[in-house]
Amino acid sequence: MSERVYIFDTTLRDGEQSPGASMNAAEKMRLATQLEKLGVDIIEAGFPAASEGDFKAVSGIAGKLKNTQVAGLARASKADIDRAWGAIQLAVKPRIHTFIATSDIHLKYKLKMTREEVLKAAIEAVRYAKSFTDNVEFSSEDGSRSDRDFLCKVFEAAIEAGATVVNLPDTVGYAIPEEFGDLVKYVMTHTPNIGKAVLSVHCHNDLGLATANTIAAISAGARQAEVTINGIGERAGNTSLEEVVMAMHTRPNFLPMSTNILTEHIYPTSRLVSMITGIIVQPNKAIVGANAFAHEAGIHQDGMLKNPMTYEIMKPETVGLNRNQLVLGKHSGRHALRSHLKEMGYDLSDEELNIVFAKFKELADKKKHVVDDDLEAIVTEGILRTSEVFLLEYLHVISGTTVMPMASVQMAIHGRSVKGAGYGNGPIDAAYNTIAKLTGAESELLRFSVSALTGGTDAMGEVTVRLRENGLIALGKGADPDIITASAKAYVNGLNRLEYLKTHPVEASQTM
Repeated sequence: MSERVYIFDTTLRDGEQSPGASMNAAEKMRLATQLEKLGVDIIEAGFPAASEGDFKAVSGIAGKLKNTQVAGLARASKADIDRAWGAIQLAVKPRIHTFIATSDIHLKYKLKMTREEVLKAAIEAVRYAKSFTDNVEFSSEDGSRSDRDFLCKVFEAAIEAGATVVNLPDTVGYAIPEEFGDLVKYVMTHTPNIGKAVLSVHCHNDLGLATANTIAAISAGARQAEVTINGIGERAGNTSLEEVVMAMHTRPNFLPMSTNILTEHIYPTSRLVSMITGIIVQPNKAIVGANAFAHEAGIHQDGMLKNPMTYEIMKPETVGLNRNQLVLGKHSGRHALRSHLKEMGYDLSDEELNIVFAKFKELADKKKHVVDDDLEAIVTEGILRTSEVFLLEYLHVISGTTVMPMASVQMAIHGRSVKGAGYGNGPIDAAYNTIAKLTGAESELLRFSVSALTGGTDAMGEVTVRLRENGLIALGKGADPDIITASAKAYVNGLNRLEYLKTHPVEASQTM
């Protein structure tokens, strides 16, 4: 059996199901390109039957990528499979990923089907998918809570029908590592034709055990891991790509398996996902958190100076965290900027470079040095979000200890400029009240957080907001040296994401 573990990234599908993490087409394309650069084997680009927008996004990604397999998710129905194939057929390596639940609780309450009916549906779905492509994956939703013998029976039938990958999901994050590893071994020994397919696992993090369960499954014989960048996903999230990959990379004595991942692209990919989704990576997050390679305790610092391996089991450069980033300033030219952006993974057109260069010069006049995090914020704001409904054109705020805070705002709404002014309890509240009045927004602000992208008093401030309107939740993100401006940008970004969600509904049945 091959010791290669295939990395199946579902950031664009399951990861996008995080509340407020919906991405527009340009953002999805940018992330898919970066995932290919990272070296993932399969990208699950979306659920084409969910909406026309999802179909177009998956289709665009399928036509763009040059090496990576592109998978489209489909329920066990001909309509879904037709839609999935329509979206991925132009991919160099298309994969149809079809699924149906197999646990008794799902059969009784959700599907209202018998085991025999589920078995028949699985066989028919795989056979139909096989008529389009030889690359078919079948998933048994809620597999970890399914009857073991029935699970093996379904997998055997799916493989016989043509599935080349069978996936065992821990859909609700219920499994314990020892238990899940034992289940994988049981499937491997009780599914007669398992040698004709790759066994995959897809774990959720409800008990904080997604990575541990995935590692246990790999140790037991699974050879495909379904993961997301930063572990994002609905509820408590999915298995984290960076944690699984670096566990194998760091502990080959216990995990003698390899992946195709180029680890030096892990951190840049993590930052891109955070930038696009607005979901902040917690500082103590393994591998990619801000504190992952930080040492404050004196005894740790002393050990680090003598030998970094005293307190670091990985070199930060291994995951792409360069401690000596190139610093650009106001005298840096267009060529230097283009070259550095290309090293960061941004291959911009001349028109896009002009937009970024203008914003770069504007920022360079405000602060002495512009570093990578600043450039990522500029690219995200200037390139990935240029076709949105609301655009902040002008903001002027009056505030202080002896005046009532007041904001004057000019915005472009569907390309038409509007102006307004309003008061608030503080400068940010005044700006938000005015923006809400101009846009007609009725959203509720659930969360507001501020962080600095870099050190120093001239650092770019990064603001994240969480908005809710009519049951929809969206995250917004903005960056600027002026924290009030960053706050306004974050709010506008959140409103744009709400508008996107209104036209791109996410179906509850996408879960797995």
